[in-house]
Amino acid sequence: MDEGQKIIGETADGKCCSNCGGKKKAAIGIIIALLVIGGIFYLKKQGVLPLFSGLSKSEAKTKIEKFIKENLMQPGTEFSIKEITEEAGLYKVMVSVGGQEIASYMTKDGKKFFPQAIDIDKKPDQNTDAANQNQETKTTVEAKKDIPAVDVFVMSYCPFGTQIEKGILPVLDVLKKKIKFTLKFVDYAMHPALGEVEENLRQYCIQKDDPAKFNAYLKCFLVKGGESEAKACLKTTGVNTVKVDACYKATDQQFSVIKNKDDKSTWKGQFPPFDVNKEDNVKYGVQGSPTLVVNGETVSSGRDPQSMLTLICSAFTNKPKECDTKLSTDIPAAGFGEEVAAANSSTTANCNN
Repeated sequence: MDEGQKIIGETADGKCCSNCGGKKKAAIGIIIALLVIGGIFYLKKQGVLPLFSGLSKSEAKTKIEKFIKENLMQPGTEFSIKEITEEAGLYKVMVSVGGQEIASYMTKDGKKFFPQAIDIDKKPDQNTDAANQNQETKTTVEAKKDIPAVDVFVMSYCPFGTQIEKGILPVLDVLKKKIKFTLKFVDYAMHPALGEVEENLRQYCIQKDDPAKFNAYLKCFLVKGGESEAKACLKTTGVNTVKVDACYKATDQQFSVIKNKDDKSTWKGQFPPFDVNKEDNVKYGVQGSPTLVVNGETVSSGRDPQSMLTLICSAFTNKPKECDTKLSTDIPAAGFGEEVAAANSSTTANCNN
């Protein structure tokens, strides 16, 4: 036998080794195990296999599609999941709706879905007054008035905007004309594919030209949302559609609302502008839906009726007896419907570009 050739069972000096073969087999086994583990990790990373106890990309796609279809989209609205990738320990999901792509996120266990995220490294809108950008959000109202002015800025299809609207409507029923309430609109629309631009216009005009019917219309619309529901609500609440239609056309022409929606060169990033309340958006530094302004101060509140009543009543010079009314402390669920949110639900989330 050639000197350089050794058989399993011999040591380098040619002596017999009873466990040499076992050692070599063990080493080969370890290498194979490492290769298998590495292969599994690679496949999991590529989304072919589930990520440990989480969902695979295909499973995540199925779950997200079902959730969006059942909870976020108007029936018949077309959308698609263009891509799912991993980012910052989450699944980043590119959702295509109405010709635009929206980046959303989901935890890998499939339990939390974020329709949009706030980029904390992104510079604020250059059109926003610098002083207002740094304005602190307050939880009490310092300025007092005999008739407090309450402005709520929303997007009509933002789930958190609809949440605060459902929370404040019982307060409006109690305080009535003792406050000056105005529903206003954020100066861009994040849900144009759902008809948000058109619904913003519709609500603006009902409030302007048939205010006595506005709260009833809003209560009706907030149950389900959608164009068909909006038209049904106009009828059941007896809104003066002649006046509202005339206002709709005039306001559209004045602010080029639909024209801007169709012309993407006018958009703020991924979203069309909605300039009807632009001046007040700039004045108060509004950047998302909802934003609550009382007596000129940007404030925050729990979105249950009782919390909102307490906050608004703090803005009176002299509180009326209506402020002693006991309202529900249940937080309305975000989005359309009459459900109540979970007890530990956040009331600070908003739709923000």
